[in-house]
Amino acid sequence: GCFDEFNRISVEVLSVVAVQVKTIQDAIRAKKKRFNFLGEEISLNPSVGIFITMNPGYAGRAELPENIKALFRPCAMVVPDYGQICEIMLVSEGFLE
Repeated sequence: GCFDEFNRISVEVLSVVAVQVKTIQDAIRAKKKRFNFLGEEISLNPSVGIFITMNPGYAGRAELPENIKALFRPCAMVVPDYGQICEIMLVSEGFLE
């Protein structure tokens, strides 16, 4: 699943989420078919992915606690340069000027 604006969640809730995400990741690493999640035995889809998005620096956004930061890999995103993209597309079609 993908969780948008993850850093808008309160720090208390993020700590609980960190424990739950770690439980899922540990089950994936152990290649389990079933695992205990919140007191219930459930099936595990080994191709599951957990993704989060954040917009740091805006009002109302919190820093992620270290225990949840450790569970995810960061990936920076930038606004694309549409002018450069268009130029490359035109040159690739044979336009020179």
